[in-house]
Parts: sequence; C-alpha cells; structure tokens
Amino acid sequence: MDPYDGEHDYMQQEDDWDRDLLLDPAWEKQQRKTFTAWCNSHLRKAGTQIENIEEDFRDGLKLMLLLEVISGERLAKPERGKMRVHKISNVNKALDFIASKGVKLVSIGAEEIVDGNAKMTLGMIWTIILRFAIQDISVEETSAKEGLLLWCQRKTAPYKNVNIQNFHISWKDGLGFCALIHRHRPELIDYGKLRKDDPMTNLNTAFDVAEKYLDIPKMLDAEDIISTLRPDEKAVMTYVSCYYHAFSGKQKAETAANRICKVLAVNQENEQLMEDYEKLASDLLEWIRRTIPWLENRMPENTMQAMQQKLEDFRDYRRLHKPPKVQEKCQLEINFNTLQTKLRLSNRPAFMPSEGKMVSDINNAWGNLEGAEKGYEEWLLNEIRRLERLDHLAEKFRQKAAIHEAWTEGKEDMLQKRDYETASLSEIKALLKKHEAFESDLAAHQDRVEQIAAIAQELNELDYYDSPSVNARCQRICDQWDMLGALTQKRSEALQRTEKLLETIDQLYLEFAKRAAPFNNWMEGAMEDLQDTFIVHTIEEIQGLSTAHEQFKATLPEADKERQAILGIHNEIAKIVQTYHVNMAGTNPYTTINPQEINAKWDKVRQLVPQRDQALIEEHARQQNNERLRRQFANQANVIGPWIQTKMEEIGRISIEMHGTLEDQLTHLRQYEKSIVNYKPKIDQLEGDHQLIQEALIFDNKHTNYTMEHIRVGWEQLLTTIARTINEIENQILTRDAKGISQDQLNEFRASFNHFDRKRTGIMDAEDFKTCLISMGYNLGENEFSRIMSIVDPNRMGIVTFQAFIDFMSRETADTDTADQVMASFKVLAGDKNYILADELRRELPPDQAEYCIARMAPYTGPDAVPGALDYMSFSTALYGESDL
Repeated sequence: MDPYDGEHDYMQQEDDWDRDLLLDPAWEKQQRKTFTAWCNSHLRKAGTQIENIEEDFRDGLKLMLLLEVISGERLAKPERGKMRVHKISNVNKALDFIASKGVKLVSIGAEEIVDGNAKMTLGMIWTIILRFAIQDISVEETSAKEGLLLWCQRKTAPYKNVNIQNFHISWKDGLGFCALIHRHRPELIDYGKLRKDDPMTNLNTAFDVAEKYLDIPKMLDAEDIISTLRPDEKAVMTYVSCYYHAFSGKQKAETAANRICKVLAVNQENEQLMEDYEKLASDLLEWIRRTIPWLENRMPENTMQAMQQKLEDFRDYRRLHKPPKVQEKCQLEINFNTLQTKLRLSNRPAFMPSEGKMVSDINNAWGNLEGAEKGYEEWLLNEIRRLERLDHLAEKFRQKAAIHEAWTEGKEDMLQKRDYETASLSEIKALLKKHEAFESDLAAHQDRVEQIAAIAQELNELDYYDSPSVNARCQRICDQWDMLGALTQKRSEALQRTEKLLETIDQLYLEFAKRAAPFNNWMEGAMEDLQDTFIVHTIEEIQGLSTAHEQFKATLPEADKERQAILGIHNEIAKIVQTYHVNMAGTNPYTTINPQEINAKWDKVRQLVPQRDQALIEEHARQQNNERLRRQFANQANVIGPWIQTKMEEIGRISIEMHGTLEDQLTHLRQYEKSIVNYKPKIDQLEGDHQLIQEALIFDNKHTNYTMEHIRVGWEQLLTTIARTINEIENQILTRDAKGISQDQLNEFRASFNHFDRKRTGIMDAEDFKTCLISMGYNLGENEFSRIMSIVDPNRMGIVTFQAFIDFMSRETADTDTADQVMASFKVLAGDKNYILADELRRELPPDQAEYCIARMAPYTGPDAVPGALDYMSFSTALYGESDL
C-alpha cells in the first residue's frame, strides 16, 4: 500500500484548491508572493531563484531543480532545447515525479504550465508544498494540515489573546506568529509588550525576526493580511509550515548533539570505572596477602591475660579492619557488574581486568582469608578454654567450699539445743518437721561435699599450684560433716520420745474439748430457753410450752452424768502431768472451757428451772380467760352477721320487686327501718365484748369468721341502704306526681329496668342502658346516645340508676304536654301583647316565686326586647329550661 494513500482524500480536496476563490485578486496576490518566496527559499540552495512564478517555471528546468532540492533525489535528465516540445517534456518529467510520490494531479497538465497559466501554476506549487512541506508533519497521531494546526495550538496554548483555530483569520492580529517565535526563541521577542489592537506591528515584528534570525523569508505582507477580510489559507499555511520545519530542525540538531555528548560521557564513565576497579582490586589483594600470615600464627601463650589480648586483637580485626574490606569487595563486584552492563548496552567489548585481578581471583583469595580466619579463631578459643578450665576448677572449689561452710555455720549449736523439754505438742511437731527438713537439707548437701572432694582430686591430678591449701580445706569440711550426722541422729530420737508423751496428753485434751463443747452449748441453750420471754395467744400454745418444759426437766439427771465424765477427763490429765513431770506451757489448745465454768453454768440451770415452772402456770391461767372472751364474742357475732346480710337482701328485693303502690313500698320500708334501728342494742353489746378482747390483746378468733370491723361496715351499709332505698321511693313518688305518671307506667318502667339489669344490682351499665333504649324503639347514633347519657349520668360514672331512668322516661313522654302548658300560661298572663312585663308577674304570682322567675328570665332576654319584658321563648326557657322544650 502506498504510504501516502491515507492523504488521498485530503489531496483530492486540495486539487480543487478553490479555483473560484483564485479569481479574487487579493488572494492571488498573497499566493504569488508566498509561493514565490517559498520556492526561492529552496532554489537558493542550488544558487538560483525565480522572479515570476508563472513565467520562470514554463520551461520546466527550475521546476525540476526545485523538486530535486526539496526531495533530495535526482530527476531524469532535462531537455535543454528551447522549443515547446522540450518544455512540455521537462514539465511532464516534473509532474511524473510528483505523481510518483503518491500525489494525484487533477486538471493540471504540462501544456497549461508551459503556457503560463497562473491558476494552474499556483495549484501545482500548492500541491508540491502540501506533499513536501506539510504532508509529513505529524503531531499526536494527526498529520498534514490537521497536524500542523494541532502543533500551532499546542505551542501557543500558554499565550493569552492567542486562539489558533484555522489558517486565516486566527493569524490576522500577528500574535500567533509572535507566540510561535517566543515559545522557541524567547530572547528574540518581548512578548509582554505586544498588543492585540496593533496587528501591523505584531506582523512586521514576526516577519522581520523570522527572516533575520530563523532564515525564514518574508512570504506575506502585513498590509495584505490586515486589509483582507479572510487571508488566504494556503499562503498562511505555507508560511507557518516554514516555522514548523525551522524549529523542528533546530530541535533535531540539539538532540543529535546531546546524543553525542551522552555517548562521550558514558565512555568516560566506563574508563573511570575500569581504573577504579583495577586500583580497588590491587589494594584488596595486597591486604589479604598481609593478613593471612598473621592469622596462621599458632604460637601459644602461657598466661590467660596474654591469650585474652590475642583474642582482643582478633576481635578488633573482625570489628574494625575486616568490615571495610568486606564493603570494598562488595563494591568491587558491583562496579564490575555495572561496568559490564554499561559496556553491553553501548555495544562495547566486555571489560577484561589485569591478570590475577578477576572477580574469581579475588573470591579465591578471600576464601583463603576466611579459612585462615576460621582456624585461628578455633585455636584461640581452644587455648582459652584450656586455661579457663584450671581457673574455673579452682574458683569452683572455693565457691562450693564457701557455700558449704556458710551453710554449716551454727548447725552444731542448733542440734545441741534442749528446747523440746518446754515445748507444747504443736511446737514439738513443728520442731520435728523442722528437723526433718534439716535432715533432707543435710542429705542434699551430701552431693555438694562429694563434689568438693572430687574437684580437689582433679586439681591434684592437674598439678594445681595451690593444691596443699585445697587439700587442707577439704579435710576440715569432711570432718565437720561427720560430726553433724551424729548430732542429727541424737536430736531426732529426743524429739520423737517427747512427741509420744505429749500426744497422750493432747488426746485427753481433745476428748475433753469434744465433750465439753456440746455440753456447754446445751447448758447455754438451756439457760437461754429458761430465761426466754414467751408470747402465746392460745391455750394450745401454752400447753405445748409446758409439755416441752417437763420433757427438759426429765433430761437433767443424764446431763449431770455427762458433767461428771467431763470433769473426770480433766483429772486424768492432771495426774499424767504430775507423774511424768511434764512442763505444760499452756492450757487446753482445743477449747477455752474449763471445769470451773462448767460447774457455774450447771448451778445456774438448776436455779432457772423452778422459775420457769411458775411463769408457765401464770400464763396458762391468762390464756384460759382469753379463750372465754373469744367464745363470748363469737356467739354474738355469728348471729348478728347473718342477720345483717339477710336484711340487706330483703331490702334489695323490695327495691326491685313491684308489689303494691309506691306508698305501700314506702310504708313497708319504713317498718324495716324501725326494726333495724331497734336491733342497735345488740350491736352495742357486741362492741363491749370487742373492747374486752382488745384490752386482753387477743388478735385472732378461730370460733368466728366475723370481726368487729366487718360487723360495723355491714351495719353502716344496712342503715345507708334502707335510707337510700326510702329516698328513692320518695323521689319516684315526687316524679310520678310531677309528671303525671300512672302506677302502670311506673310498673312498666320497673319491669324494663329489671329486665336489662342483668347483674341484679339495681343499676344498669351504659351498654345495658343502650340495649334497653333500642328495645323501646329509639334510633340511636353515637351523638344522640352521648347526649342521653349526659342527662341520666351527669357525673360520667358509666351507670344508670332507676331514678335517673324514670326521670328520663317521664321527661320523654311529657315534652309535648309541657310545651302546650307553657303556651297557655304565656297567653293568660300576656293578654293581647306578645310579651310579659316583670310587674305583671309580681301582681299575678306570690312575691318569692315572682322574683325567682324574674331572676331566671333576665339572662334569656334579647338585646332588642322592651325593658323589663320577656317574649315566649324567654318565658318558657326561664320556667322549664332549654332541655325540657
């Protein structure tokens, strides 16, 4: 594939090169000047130039020369004739060469060039510029025109007021050209002094500096660019491409120079590394050569101090002298490897050190050094161990002998003590334990004595210089050891004999304590029980205490026998002490109880027994009197309690049942009330019996379930119930008379109430009341039922009494009649008026009733009413209330 095929589309577009635009004289002028200057910038390398672009290329000679200069290739030999055919032949050779570079020439023929067609000539030159000056530009994967534009954008990005987006109007102010120059050669232009509003100065500055310092000829005129609305893109692109090649060429030259310097620096560094390696290797090998004979010297020393000095010198060698050489050896290998790597990377021959200075030679010499070092160290350590052995044995003997002598100090005096003659049994046992521990310690020290003798023997065998003193000290230790063994045996026998005697006494002490402790506890408990203040409430309890006391008295003879036996043990101990002359150091270790204390407590118990007998007799008499009072109260309470309950039930039936008229029920209830009041003396008598019981501190009574509190509460409830029931009947009579309710209606109300009073308590809860109303035909919603409950249960207790029930029912049946009565009364008093005056009420009604009615009417009088007058609604509301009408 042709390397330029990727540019065919672009080249095809440029082949059209805006032929119509070339008709613009301004653009044609810019292209002539620019293309001519561009061609001359290359032709001058061949020592020639052109003056008129369409005339000077007509014979094809300079055209072929231009192509050879810019391509670096030789074209076919030109025709030197002056005829037209010769000129066409030369131009065709040039066009064929252009086509061979992958450029497709459209509508451009040799005849047109030979004829001096300016449009075709300019198009051909533009095609050459594209191919050889612009097409090879590549920036970040873009090439040709796009690559050149991207290069300009990247280079001018840091500059303010520069925004390169194309190759025409973006360059009119001249700042783009100045920015490119300043970016690469900042010393040529003082960019900070340039102004965007002075394009003429900017353009001329850039053109002059580029021509003078960058060898870029003036291809554009500042006046043409400024005066043209849209500068010619091809002219600007051609001129800008010269900037690109000028700066990129300079960069390539600098890169080549840097590469040469780098190669020279690497060579110098490699040569220095070779010299350093040779010197370092020589110094290291010389040090190894001097050190090995010193390490191979095996001349022993006679003293430990001299050998330790040799060891210290060796340690200095290992600590101070060798580590730097180890570092030098390591650095030598690193330098050698680094040098070889650098030579290989720079395609240089590998470094070959001088004979005997190879890395392997140095490693072999170093291995010999470490071998000699290891042998020298082993020899030093063996010699030091040999001398240390003798010193160690002598020091070990002295230490062990000193430890043993310190241990035996005071042991003979301790074994000859007679402290066991005044010791107690516990002290004797402690002395025995201590002696057993000493015997174990003595046996353990047997090994130490044997070790001391063995060390002394070894020092004698090694001809230790101080053997006589060692032998004398060893003999003293052995003689003392035999003496300690004999004394130990004698003391052990004496301790064991004393222990057996004291154990017998200890057994008697223990037996005394075992029997005296419970007996003493029994006497203390007996004294506590005999003196204990008892509290009983029944005859049975005092009888139980008396029985228990008699049982206690029956145990006294047996207790006295136990007392005598305990005192006998004490007497036996006293006999043994007197017989064997035992020095008793203290009292009984197992108890603090003594015979004197036992006898004293026994006498106290015998004194308390008759006192307890008398107290029990007196309490028995008191409990008999209390039992009489209990029975007396119970006989009356068991009659009064049921009587009160019966009366309560009878009153409840009377209030619920419907026998006779309300007056008959009221008469019957008042007779009940009289009979109940007549029963009061029996209640008072029961109160008197209860007072006697309280004074006797009697708190329970098994003969009755009734307490005085129960009787009082029942009596008070009975009086309250009969009074409340009588009041309810009286209220029912008042309601009946006030509302005009017949006896049959009352009976019907009572029957309905009793039917829905499911618990038979004389009251209905809210749910029962609601059910009752529904059964009577009321259509109740929640609001309506709440209103009714607020009438029958104003205290919001959730219950409805029979009185509230009949009040509500009588009100419901009488509402219509009440309204008619109010209207009739109002018409009688008002006459022809529609209101009533207060003075008229005072004339027609008694004074107190008139004033009462006037006072009630005042709040209901409207603001527009006649002063002192009431209308019908105010009158009815004042008399009967709002809820009644």
